[in-house]
Amino acid sequence: MSKFRLSRRSFLTGAAIGGSGLLLASCNVLDDLDRDSSVRNVLESANNLTYRVHRALADRNALAEEFTEADIRQPQRPNGSTDPDDEDYKQLASDNFKEWKLEVGGLVEKPLSLSLAQLQAMPSRTQITRHDCVEGWSCIAKWTGVPLSVVLDEAKPKPSARYVVFYCMDTIDEDDGTKYYGSIDLIDARHPQTILAYGMNGKPLPVANGAPLRVRVERQLGYKMPKYLEKIELVDSFAQIGMGHGGYWEDNGYEWYGGI
Repeated sequence: MSKFRLSRRSFLTGAAIGGSGLLLASCNVLDDLDRDSSVRNVLESANNLTYRVHRALADRNALAEEFTEADIRQPQRPNGSTDPDDEDYKQLASDNFKEWKLEVGGLVEKPLSLSLAQLQAMPSRTQITRHDCVEGWSCIAKWTGVPLSVVLDEAKPKPSARYVVFYCMDTIDEDDGTKYYGSIDLIDARHPQTILAYGMNGKPLPVANGAPLRVRVERQLGYKMPKYLEKIELVDSFAQIGMGHGGYWEDNGYEWYGGI
């Protein structure tokens, strides 16, 4: 009997990767589907089921596997945007992000505007973890940053807040000027390994990997970790954001919940 027993993580990882594979194979089809079509509704229902199963079975504070420095065998592979061409971003980067601020607002009692130096002065966490991309590759790197929970405690979320939305400085769709954005729920936002990373492999975060600040959500796939952050907003729904699915790729057919 024991050889057939699946761990919770193995079961959930398989479910997440299987669901993501289905959606990736279907992305071109999804783009052509009406948002209210029965096929899209089925796929979105499957995603909601994966999310509910993960929340029911998984320990909310269970840690993703961490590694040693000996396991870091290559630089962290960049993906997505690697050198934003946005004028505001280039101006900030030219001065080493001294004038950059992270805005924190929405359903909070105390809106924040934090410089990189202020974030670096907050309690920090360093973790060596594996980045799993929905494209099928993985890479181990050491990340340093402030736990998102520390920033949330400073901002004091209102009781109605359910999700954290991350807005980025890189334009992902040149045709209409859409900038990348993504989101997670407050459970993952307060997970011990969810950090706002400003350092990688013992050095400042490189531009190719999201400088000055990126999200690390170690129990989810890579597309759930936005780079080039400029704003965090706490909300109670996604209805008025983008196409209402909680992220740029989610608006284009990916699962909202990329848990592993």
